[in-house]
Amino acid sequence: MRATVDPERACRLVNHGPTLLVSAAHEGRRTLMAAAWSMPVEFAPPRIAVVVDRKTFTRELIAASGTLALCVPCRAQADLVWTVGSVSGRDAARDGTDKFRRYGIGWFDGPTLGLPCVEGCVAWMEARVIAEPHTEDAYDTFFVEVVSAQADPRVFADGRWSFREDNADLHTLHHLGAGVFAVPSQTVAARALPARDA
Repeated sequence: MRATVDPERACRLVNHGPTLLVSAAHEGRRTLMAAAWSMPVEFAPPRIAVVVDRKTFTRELIAASGTLALCVPCRAQADLVWTVGSVSGRDAARDGTDKFRRYGIGWFDGPTLGLPCVEGCVAWMEARVIAEPHTEDAYDTFFVEVVSAQADPRVFADGRWSFREDNADLHTLHHLGAGVFAVPSQTVAARALPARDA
């Protein structure tokens, strides 16, 4: 299930720190990796900082195309996330395949850039890299501008995540290290404190 997300709310898809699946494609090659470090940096236009090691095949394709897709996986995809984050896309490419085919990962073309977006995730964004020549070869962190955003309305609607017991398999993943993930199993609704008299 996919519903369009207002661009001004796109950064809310990652502001709680979920693990992401990053896909990239260029000249008939494509790949997919897991990324634990990302964060929104601007609301309008929606911009996100993403950390992708400069030595990865994914970063190579991102540099060549100037684009990438960010997919937000859910609890039901923990094995998939750990797997694609633990093997190199270059190995699959040398065998004449890619991680999508090797592991039977379903995908669809993103609505704006046509990038491979992973089926079964709970949110999807396509983005263009913001060119910063002084940082491209120096840092693993780079910045992207979101050009399309979608989310599963069973867990993200009206610009808000809704993590409940009845949608537990759709809760986002948060990497703790060594293949262990946490999910937001409980939410707390805050109330404004009353002002004290001076």
